[in-house]
Amino acid sequence: MRPIQMVDLNQQYLNIKNEVDTAMLSVLNSSLFIGGPQVYTFAKSLSQYLDIKHVIPCANGTDALQIAMMALGLQPGDEVITPSFTYIATTEVMALLRLKPVFVDVDKSTFCIDPAAIKKAITPKTKAIVPVHLYGHAADMEAIRAIAREHDLFVIEDNAQAIGSDYFFSNNTQIKTGTIGTIGCTSFFPSKNLGCYGDGGAMFTNDDALAEKLKMVANHGQKIRYYHDIVGCNSRLDAIQAAVLNVKLPLLDKYIAARTIVADRYDAAFKNNPRITTPYRADYCSHVFHQYTLILENDNDAAGYRDGLHKFLEENAVPSMIYYPVPAHRQKMFEAFGGGDYELPVTDWLTQRVISLPIHTEMDDDQQDYIIEKVLEYINR
Repeated sequence: MRPIQMVDLNQQYLNIKNEVDTAMLSVLNSSLFIGGPQVYTFAKSLSQYLDIKHVIPCANGTDALQIAMMALGLQPGDEVITPSFTYIATTEVMALLRLKPVFVDVDKSTFCIDPAAIKKAITPKTKAIVPVHLYGHAADMEAIRAIAREHDLFVIEDNAQAIGSDYFFSNNTQIKTGTIGTIGCTSFFPSKNLGCYGDGGAMFTNDDALAEKLKMVANHGQKIRYYHDIVGCNSRLDAIQAAVLNVKLPLLDKYIAARTIVADRYDAAFKNNPRITTPYRADYCSHVFHQYTLILENDNDAAGYRDGLHKFLEENAVPSMIYYPVPAHRQKMFEAFGGGDYELPVTDWLTQRVISLPIHTEMDDDQQDYIIEKVLEYINR
């Protein structure tokens, strides 16, 4: 049995080695390392895949969120509603721009921002909502979009973990996550479902004027070279990363299907165990399983029980991860924003109980069988 990885990037690369090597060599031979045809082709191909007018590549997913907030003209002191149960990048950019993150609770089943909590958090200073499609499961965007329209708020989708997910509206409309709000943002970090071999990110919008603004902000605030009309930054997807993504984008649906097969096998193995809650799959979206995250139940010491499984798996050569042990509102960096004043019981409950198991496109049955065996060995003892 091959060593088990959380994400086996090496085996994935070996399966597409010829195509990737050829694409990367074409960039080296052209010497067009910034911009050029590879970046243009990727942006066009991704816009077609997502069925959205504009894809604006940038250097990473964190930049994508920051550029989106800058392009929307959010000002210091403006309030932005966001979940605390997320990777820190979602909220970090708000602090950098001197916006005020307003942390709200998440739904216990989906792990995503709770629309009812959003409604309660809106004030006259609220300007935007940042839902996070966590672990590959979409937030309830139909409800969120309705709230945003009622209160004239921007919606910035953090789609870094759910690219490729389909959202199904009650009127039978189907649309990709990341294309529902005002702006969608994503990351192409190597471990993502669509990952490059370094850093990369992108923003999506159907608004022509907003797309132009996003491009300007990402390019030093200029539309014409050396004429800088607004304050911007320097955030570009380089051509080598675009070349890799051009190879992997046509495989994205295949990769999602492979992850779903792994998730189905986990579900079948754990479904009857009272101490394990497997990932919820809402009817309104397709789960793309960026992570396979369990909730563990133990009446005496939930966090200790979960941490015990994490250690037990490590001792048995099975990697696992805890996403995220400390929510954003409890991070020291947000003390100045009143982080400690929030009461988010679902968020706190989840941070003591969640654990993510290996899931990727190259997982063998024998690897997964061993993981399942070890999880159940710990749970059932």
